Amino acid sequence: MEIQTSGKPIDSLLEKVLCMNILSSDYFKELYRLKTYHEVIDEIYLQVDHVEPWMSGNCRGPSTAFCLLYKFFTMKLTVKQMHGLLKHPDSPYIRAVGFLYLRYAADPKTLWNWFEPYVKDEEELSPDSAHRVNTTMGVYVRDLLLGQLLRSQLMPSLGTVQPLVTNRP
Repeated sequence: MEIQTSGKPIDSLLEKVLCMNILSSDYFKELYRLKTYHEVIDEIYLQVDHVEPWMSGNCRGPSTAFCLLYKFFTMKLTVKQMHGLLKHPDSPYIRAVGFLYLRYAADPKTLWNWFEPYVKDEEELSPDSAHRVNTTMGVYVRDLLLGQLLRSQLMPSLGTVQPLVTNRP
């Protein structure tokens, strides 16, 4: 069973400039060779070391994490696959890409049910490309739920769902 999505077209899930840069990037074009969910997970494991939307340095192209996130958008993940991402033991970045997928593509009414088991998760990760910020998965998950921006990128509005989430302990 596919994840209940917001119903928005894939190319409208991310900000337009980021989406255009992903689709025109050489790295994203190389991802066409990946045909299965497991191949994408392996690529995340090998290539992703932060979950910012943009690469660092002078080359300001889309990050590998967001190119792979977009690849998942095109695959329309199932509930079983999402549970596999969120519980994956090999890399916090595999899990973080799963949470990003949900935050951008899932129906906002379903987010709390997905995120709630992880709001106190103590696994550590460094979401920024310079590895200046060390945080826990729980803090990262809460930031995705409560924030409007992800490293200067506007995330989709959660509408009336967000106040319900912020009232939870």
